[in-house]
Amino acid sequence: MPEPIDSSPAETQMLLANQHHPVLALAISIALGAMLASPVVVNAEDMIGRYWKSAPTTTAWVNPYGECWQGADGEKLAPCGQPAFVPHAPLVMRLLFELNRYKLQDIRNPEELRKLDDLMAEFKATPREEVVSIVGHTDKLGSLQLNQTLSENRAEAITDYIISRGYPAADIREVKGMAWEGGNDVSPNGTLIDLGPLENNPLRRRVVVTELGPDQLTQFSQ
Repeated sequence: MPEPIDSSPAETQMLLANQHHPVLALAISIALGAMLASPVVVNAEDMIGRYWKSAPTTTAWVNPYGECWQGADGEKLAPCGQPAFVPHAPLVMRLLFELNRYKLQDIRNPEELRKLDDLMAEFKATPREEVVSIVGHTDKLGSLQLNQTLSENRAEAITDYIISRGYPAADIREVKGMAWEGGNDVSPNGTLIDLGPLENNPLRRRVVVTELGPDQLTQFSQ
């Protein structure tokens, strides 16, 4: 009498099926084959490592955090699907304040503030969160200290205005005055506009609202 052979449960099931249900035996054989042929679960880091070794440098891929990378070199790209940052054109308001005054009620051309209202409406219509700087400028008429204080106060007046219109105070990153430093305006296409002399020049008496880009915001955070 032959010695009994130890069989696994699966093998025992196969033997019984062969004896009584040939069709069932075939089905079980197929199922066992599929189990043995199924891929082994590989650690995600191993998969990434293999990808780095095999991917050409021109192949881009996205990791689970939404970051884009370039091929086997591991060069990080810009966030996936994020368009290039195009800021709103700087808003230059030539507000005619009364002499040495800075409050909103001292503005002789309040219709100029409509430009600011329009800019706030543009901000609300875009999905991104705009962050701005507000800078007051004066010409070289009067003392440096007087004009410095005046330019700061006028920038603060515009800041209070847009906050009163619902603009988040946290999105105003910089409020300052620039007495006598002058500077030039920037046109919508990015070219500089020469405003002429510093001395007693109405074109230099202005408040400029500028949207800050990623690079500028990085400088503020440092």
